[in-house]
Amino acid sequence: MYRYDQYDHKLVDERVAQYRDQTQRYLAGEISEEAFLPLRLQNGLYVQRLAPMLRIAVPYGLMSSQQVRKIAEISRVYDKGYVHFTTRQNIQLNWPKLEEVPDILAELASLEMHAIQTSGNCIRNTTTDQFAGVAPDEIEDPRPWCEIIRQWSTLHPEFAFLPRKFKIAVCGSEEDRAAFLLHDIGLQLVENSEGDIGFHVFVGGGLGRTPVIASSIREFLPKQHLLSYLDAILRVYNRYGNRDNKYKARIKILVKAWTPEVFAERVEAEWAHLKDGPATLDGTEIERMKSFFTAPQYLSFDAGETAADLQSLAKDNRAFSRWLDRNVRSQKQPGYSSVTLSLKPAGVAPGDVTDVQLETIADLADRFSFGEIRSTHNQNLVLADVAQPELFDLWQLAKSAGLATPSIGTINDMICCPGGDYCSLANAKSIPVAEAIQRKFDDLDYVYDLGDLELNISGCMNACGHHHIGHIGILGVDKKGEEWYQIQLGGSANSNAALGKVLGPSLSRQAVTDGIEKLLDVYVENRLEQESFLSTYQRIGIEKFKQRVYGTAS
Repeated sequence: MYRYDQYDHKLVDERVAQYRDQTQRYLAGEISEEAFLPLRLQNGLYVQRLAPMLRIAVPYGLMSSQQVRKIAEISRVYDKGYVHFTTRQNIQLNWPKLEEVPDILAELASLEMHAIQTSGNCIRNTTTDQFAGVAPDEIEDPRPWCEIIRQWSTLHPEFAFLPRKFKIAVCGSEEDRAAFLLHDIGLQLVENSEGDIGFHVFVGGGLGRTPVIASSIREFLPKQHLLSYLDAILRVYNRYGNRDNKYKARIKILVKAWTPEVFAERVEAEWAHLKDGPATLDGTEIERMKSFFTAPQYLSFDAGETAADLQSLAKDNRAFSRWLDRNVRSQKQPGYSSVTLSLKPAGVAPGDVTDVQLETIADLADRFSFGEIRSTHNQNLVLADVAQPELFDLWQLAKSAGLATPSIGTINDMICCPGGDYCSLANAKSIPVAEAIQRKFDDLDYVYDLGDLELNISGCMNACGHHHIGHIGILGVDKKGEEWYQIQLGGSANSNAALGKVLGPSLSRQAVTDGIEKLLDVYVENRLEQESFLSTYQRIGIEKFKQRVYGTAS
């Protein structure tokens, strides 16, 4: 993974000192609330319903075991002993004291972490596939490109105050596990007819109040021109984005208003002034960045013997067998697997993990995963590069720490925002709904029979729980001061991205779980052999689901 150089250390340390001074002056009454707002936001600090919330950057979801131990320590000393992993691969502290945030930032800086640009109208954390570098379907490892973008975007003076927040995702594989079509800029590594690797560039995706799937504006961008082309896109947006109405300020609104074709023409015209300029990446710099993401020292294993041993262990232990099926993925490196540690046990807010569990995860990473941990869009953690002969030992230790729930990819592996329990923007609570669904569907045989099913919950239209792209999406709404929930069906975040359709009138909290059960009954009654929920929905349409939930086709 990338390690800071002297410039990184100096930049982050000076930023901490600057924010400490700003905080002290704000607390002394020398800076107004209005003036302090953008300063704290660009250092990751929100003011939520009950307390401040600090969002910590996890660039492209990659952390070292030392960093995870530091997060555990910070959560214990400065918070309530737990943290929350977000859908953008970041970490949130929900109870820090405003006056102690500079101390937290200093602690983070000591282990090469920060909270810069995790909020505010700037370029946010660049995200990617949690299996980057080890996925069998990978065209090229996207992490070096994410790091290049991180360095380009951090404190970029021209793009520090954009019309609205801005998100970039990079996908390096055939299957989209980065949801790049739902970002302001989505970059897909592709190979052209000459065998060269470059980027297919998509612009204008996003969720929130106006969900939009990104549009292609350039089918092949040579690697060396990545930064100058990003400069061109951001300049066009910075110049023409709506600054008068925050609900119309995202780049997706501009692209839709102009049409993708016109937007692409404007970008190409701007790029003509930048192409082959100082931002051009030469081969030396690209290779230097790739050198930070080299493969560890893999061992060789007898594939037949390893498979036989795992099969024998799975045969004798049903729980281990289930975990292998749901939480373990093969890698392109022979004899190694990637393991997803579930942060979704029933009764716990999805994505929450305690300080003790974090320290256990760091220990597991040191023993099984070359000291690295990855956060995912689905609010779980991944240990990559696990030797297959060690999977059983890892499972036993993870299970004892409450991190081995065998539910990855099922209805109980839901995405859920903090909702009204924490967020001042939320219309309704999300966590109690998630818990009710998990407890309702606690029969693993039934859950596994349902197969792959993505259920996403958001507490408001800001869509932090990505309800628009869940196979089943749940949106909290306010009705005269009461919490109700709207259901959507048919969303998807893969390469064939789709936005869900509203099923019908919203349901009370008490009716949501029964409504979900009725939807699943329709699926089970109508599916073909081996057909997924999403495929069944796409084949039969929404009416049968609507009739079952509301008792009418109207």
